[in-house]
Amino acid sequence: MKTVPRLAVLGSGKGSNFVALQQAILAGKFDAAIVLVVSDLIGAGILAHAQGFGLPTATLSPSPFRTKLSPEGEASLVDLLHEYAADWVILAGYMRVVKAPLLDAFPNRIINIHPSLLPAFKGLRAWEQALAAGAAETGCTVHFVNREVDGGEIIAQQRVPILPGDTPESLHARIQMAEHELYPAALAKVLARSPSPP
Repeated sequence: MKTVPRLAVLGSGKGSNFVALQQAILAGKFDAAIVLVVSDLIGAGILAHAQGFGLPTATLSPSPFRTKLSPEGEASLVDLLHEYAADWVILAGYMRVVKAPLLDAFPNRIINIHPSLLPAFKGLRAWEQALAAGAAETGCTVHFVNREVDGGEIIAQQRVPILPGDTPESLHARIQMAEHELYPAALAKVLARSPSPP
């Protein structure tokens, strides 16, 4: 029986990138299985989407920190991911900085999508940063996760022009449309060259 890469998805929000990935898998665009969807927020939309697909879900214990998990909380997350035999960790709107326990457990196996053309506009609300800077274009970037926030090796990018009259909302909506195309394609590329853990 053929084994496929087992993906765990972490998200904090509505989960539109997760939905794009799961739909691409179901459509046969790349071989993988999402085996677990985890959120750091109770009631996050991503959990409802996952349950709609019949996928297992989990919610992390509250963290005393706003932007990261406690070391104990992240160690518990690693245990959970091992319990589901995840090969890869896919970040889809996950708003916590990934720290050592998770990075060490999945070296070069954590992938994120960021709403800018990295290395430009790292950090939060990157589309607002691009508008404030008067940039002519922005976009989205799929990249490996390392110890530097939004600083890992770039896998793929897609450009999005900034149009006259764009608001943060209109620009963000177009970036998200690009993300939904780019993320499945980039993940397919990565998994094709490294389908299972060494």
